[in-house]
Amino acid sequence: MGAADVVPGVSGGTIAFISGIYEELITSINNVNVSLLNTLRKEGIKAFWTKLNGNFLLALLLGIGISVLSLAKLISWLMENEPIPLWSFFFGLVVASIILVGKEIKKWNLAAIIILILGATVAFYITKLPPSENSASLPYLFFSGALAICAMILPGISGAFILVLLGSYKTVLDAVHERDLKIVITVGLGAIFGLLSFAKLLKWMFTHYKNLTLALLTGFILGSLNKIWPWKEVLETKMFGEKIITIKDQNISPFSFDGDPQLISAIILALLGFSLIFILEKLAAKK
Repeated sequence: MGAADVVPGVSGGTIAFISGIYEELITSINNVNVSLLNTLRKEGIKAFWTKLNGNFLLALLLGIGISVLSLAKLISWLMENEPIPLWSFFFGLVVASIILVGKEIKKWNLAAIIILILGATVAFYITKLPPSENSASLPYLFFSGALAICAMILPGISGAFILVLLGSYKTVLDAVHERDLKIVITVGLGAIFGLLSFAKLLKWMFTHYKNLTLALLTGFILGSLNKIWPWKEVLETKMFGEKIITIKDQNISPFSFDGDPQLISAIILALLGFSLIFILEKLAAKK
């Protein structure tokens, strides 16, 4: 999940889903509420930790943290110097995850098909939106943090990409670099609010409409493929701090690509990413 979150356009939620921990993650987030403090006060730390599902959350957060710290520079370098092989790997990974999540849909009916198409359309539309102008309003930044964290746990949609669309990316980036605690805390509180409230909605959806929820998530992942197609023609870019963000691009055929399309390495890495998903599924099934 940490490695995926480093890459704009790839969601950590997708990785959580294909590794078989998504529902447990949503349930564990829902465990964070006022009753948890009552458990700590009345029953002690052990009961509190058990109710929190602390071992799971600690292992997950450590894994994400270690991955971000160890892979962030490597993936940033690959995005800048070897974008086609990197995007090909993630493209293969996401294609396989569509098959994997789609297999979980137990009943294919008209409603499931409509919801899948709706999810794919929404995700595709989001990937085509141009970034908004930068905004530094605290209520807006709170809202941005809430939306970004919701996207981060949704398969197929990247939280960092949502910040770019909302025009908050540069403000948040500058605040982190300049240690502007007012902005960092505002975005953080928005993220906590968004995570806790959205997790409740997802939990409710899985409990009452699991089949349709899976169809919706499959659609989200399907629609996100537009963002991670390896061969693109950049039409417009913009500087966000020290980062160059693509404002407008279009997908093209590898045979129309201006430069070396790296077709052989792209196919090999796409197949590797595709295969990795089913390896993860087998490992999750054994657990």
